[in-house]
Amino acid sequence: MTGRRVLEPDRRLDCIGLYCPEPVFRTRIELDRMRPGEVLEVVADDPSAEEDIPRLARRLGHELLEVRREGDRLTFLIRKRG
Repeated sequence: MTGRRVLEPDRRLDCIGLYCPEPVFRTRIELDRMRPGEVLEVVADDPSAEEDIPRLARRLGHELLEVRREGDRLTFLIRKRG
């Protein structure tokens, strides 16, 4: 079978309707609760999240696996590192 493999996240965080700095705060809290190797999916519609969430992941040393935009909705996949 060809095509892209779909990664199933371990946790999902819905930040739709929340604005800066709330999506970043909630993402940080959720990542702190997770075990190394787990994947978090964050969905947000705050335009600031496009820069803020990847910056947070990098600063904390986690792996940003994917950023997807569908209209106003942004989806981030982050793998927690140990």
